[in-house]
Amino acid sequence: MTDQDCIFCKIIAGDIPSAKVYEDEHVYAFLDISQVTKGHTLIIPKDHVKDIFELPEETAANLYRAVPGVAKALNKAFEPNGLNVLNNNKKPAGQSVFHYHLHLLPRYGKEDGFQPTWADNSGDYSSEKLSSLSEEIARHLSS
Repeated sequence: MTDQDCIFCKIIAGDIPSAKVYEDEHVYAFLDISQVTKGHTLIIPKDHVKDIFELPEETAANLYRAVPGVAKALNKAFEPNGLNVLNNNKKPAGQSVFHYHLHLLPRYGKEDGFQPTWADNSGDYSSEKLSSLSEEIARHLSS
């Protein structure tokens, strides 16, 4: 399944050029044109899936099966200090192309152009609150 208006579907179809890194029956990986860091690679399913909330388990398995190989290739090619694997879902989370994709960002140091930040809100969550939250999530896993 493809979406005629989706830039990633057009890349998969060959209508828009890309710097392909890897391809198999289910997955396509290519360099992100923004190159946040050298080697910034996107891995996408060939089937058009908008976000993780619509991602079938089989598609996820095929996609994530390709991740270690691409990550190892990036590591051998560029010898980064580390690697981030990122995914944004829906506009408030930073998704700008609505075709599920993973970013593999090789990391070269603190000044490499990518600076994720994490807040520490641990003081706001007691064990009881964490237990309540985990129960709420688990309840929805079985439904």
